[in-house]
Amino acid sequence: MKQILTSIVFIISLSLGYSQTLETFFSKNDEFLKANVSEGKVAYNKIHKNPDQLNQLTEMMAKLSVSKSDALNYQAFYINAYNLSVIKGIVDNYPIKSPLDKPGFFDKTTYKIAGESITLNDVENLKLRGNFGDARIHFVLVCGAIGCPPLIAQAYMPERLEAQLQKQAKIALNNPEFIKVKKKKVELSEIFKWYKEDFVKNGDELDYINQFRTEKVPENAKISYYPYNWQLNGK
Repeated sequence: MKQILTSIVFIISLSLGYSQTLETFFSKNDEFLKANVSEGKVAYNKIHKNPDQLNQLTEMMAKLSVSKSDALNYQAFYINAYNLSVIKGIVDNYPIKSPLDKPGFFDKTTYKIAGESITLNDVENLKLRGNFGDARIHFVLVCGAIGCPPLIAQAYMPERLEAQLQKQAKIALNNPEFIKVKKKKVELSEIFKWYKEDFVKNGDELDYINQFRTEKVPENAKISYYPYNWQLNGK
């Protein structure tokens, strides 16, 4: 009986430690973003001059462990990890005018995340798209460019994740600079071309977009894609 009780206490203490460590990561990331992000623009120059807070976060991110079965914590962790890693990649190569100025920025450079060395593309495609298939992920992963939906000045939190995903999807899909409607024509971000399969599971792209739009795009509108703006989203 004593051995059973000891095992239960050990498991509970591990669980509490995991929860508190992850909670600390979310909280510290929230502080970092509030201090360095404004209106979707990132203060890369400021962070480059004093990277201590960023480095502490990425060190913490490297050591954490998150189970896929704990879906909300897992998704929130990897969304934050992606966005932080983008900032880290830009700061490490600063000054640059675009993330594409660094060859392999998305598919060759690796970051230590939850004990793995992993690229940004793998975080997006394997950890998030591959496991959950939620197209709203494209409105919260921010690639360091103006063409992306804007980075918000707060961390994605497990207890608010559903509301945050929904809010960012609505903001992006009602933004006339992101979805450009001209009578019977609509120009979409190339995100919709690159990841088309994510948006057409229950109809076409317009069916997906109109779920979130206040003013619906005409169902027979002709779709085209405008060039992605890879200019840095810096202040």
